[in-house]
Amino acid sequence: MKKGIIFLFAVFWVIAAALFLECKREGCSYMTNEEVKSDEIMQVWNDFLERDVKPYGSLDKKTRYLVLLTGNAAAQGFASYEDILKESLKEGVKPEEIKESLYQAVPYAGMAKIYDFIILTDKVLEEMGIKLPLEKAGRVTEETRFEQGLNVQKEIFGSEHIDSMRANAPAELKHIQDYLSANCFGDYYTRGVLDIKTRELLTFVALVSMGGADPQAKAHAGGNKNIGNSRTLLIESVTQLLPYIGYPRALNAISAIQSAYGA
Repeated sequence: MKKGIIFLFAVFWVIAAALFLECKREGCSYMTNEEVKSDEIMQVWNDFLERDVKPYGSLDKKTRYLVLLTGNAAAQGFASYEDILKESLKEGVKPEEIKESLYQAVPYAGMAKIYDFIILTDKVLEEMGIKLPLEKAGRVTEETRFEQGLNVQKEIFGSEHIDSMRANAPAELKHIQDYLSANCFGDYYTRGVLDIKTRELLTFVALVSMGGADPQAKAHAGGNKNIGNSRTLLIESVTQLLPYIGYPRALNAISAIQSAYGA
């Protein structure tokens, strides 16, 4: 009898997990459910977003949307991501730019977090009559990805720093350094559509939005500074993210910015 109850309980949770995953892939809109919208806390949240946050700063429309899409994907905000995605397309953000913002998050947030957002994005694009697949934007080959990725690394972080990091890596970790150059930077940063300054901004956005990567967020705040992204740009980006990622992650992001640019 006891084994039967345990078995039924296990089956229940397997089915529940499967339904949850299907809901994610279908883009179920949790935040826009009418019962939630009628709740007082949603009014408070929306008032803060519309009254205080949206008017702040001077981010151009495209940058703001790409920041919000990347941040919501990294933070696993499915319903808000879908709403922002549809709005951004109506406001003229190109499908290629949206897809590349997602791809840029993959080496930082991981494919386990981003995969369902790629599926959701394709679903919305098809519903809006946009033909898929989009034109390929990759620019490296198997023979060039390492060299080009290493060049991008050095452009962002400085040749001396990257050479030292690679030279001082323990033998059992040298393959990770090679992966960083060839994959993280070679396969992603060299892609078309978005320039390196936008990609480095979105990398910072992904890191601070998912949380738990404070050392990397500080490093990429410095990378943003090195390639010419301003302190104001990063602060305004974090401000727009705040309602979605919360104060702790936003304050950690500001700490990273201050470590790179000064208080």
